[in-house]
Amino acid sequence: MIDKRILLHTTFLFLLPLVVAVWGLSVVSAIGLVLFMLLWRWMISLSAFVFPERVPALVLETISASHFVEKVRWNLDRTGLEYVEKPSGGTLSAYFAGRTVPRLRIRTGATRAQIANSPEILRFLWGAYSGVADVDVSHLEPTPERLELEKRLDRYGVNLQVWLYYHVLADRTLTLRLWGMHCADVPVWQRVLLRILFPLQAFLIRKSFRITAENYARAQHSIDELLAETEATLSDGRASILGGEATNFTDIAFAAMTGLWLQPREYARPCGRRACAP
Repeated sequence: MIDKRILLHTTFLFLLPLVVAVWGLSVVSAIGLVLFMLLWRWMISLSAFVFPERVPALVLETISASHFVEKVRWNLDRTGLEYVEKPSGGTLSAYFAGRTVPRLRIRTGATRAQIANSPEILRFLWGAYSGVADVDVSHLEPTPERLELEKRLDRYGVNLQVWLYYHVLADRTLTLRLWGMHCADVPVWQRVLLRILFPLQAFLIRKSFRITAENYARAQHSIDELLAETEATLSDGRASILGGEATNFTDIAFAAMTGLWLQPREYARPCGRRACAP
């Protein structure tokens, strides 16, 4: 509800110059409107304390077919914590609102906060829930070795993005499907924008991810190196990449990212907990 109030306020704020121009308001009237907008925004902030929202403690913002989203989702599922997913369409949030995913929304009392990027989200979960009864975050313990491997795996994830978009971006229908075009839980207006803004988004992705033959070759080489090294490491029968029998967040991250190729059952659930339409 707070988000909707802020959205309404922001929309009217953008329309304010048109209101002044169309009705030819005086300077005094314009100042009055500005003061009204400030009062309106203060009332929205105040309402968060006077009438706090009944929202979930944890909300995970997701998109379709994102291995970084899967990394957080799989680790979060393992903790046993209850959370709600909020799916959005493709890269709309990143390129037009500056909001990347995964992003975790947190509610503590009347206070709400957000954490972006998969490493930071996992560090928060470890710090916030260590020692909490009925919550198992032991696999999230951030040892120096695990943190160093996580950095390598995140680079692997970026290389996978280059690899994937190099192959699929030319196919508009397939790319839109990957962005959640057929997912009922993605807002309708976002699905409409996905179609309209596809050429612009494709251009931005090619530029920001440097989708070229040369960069693709480098990404492919790095991917092959990491996969070969990991396969050799696991050849001794160990259960974890770093050794031992206990699975930790780096093992889950590797599995989630590699799932982009293997597509295990229920991989990438961009429609909350429901499957996408075929």
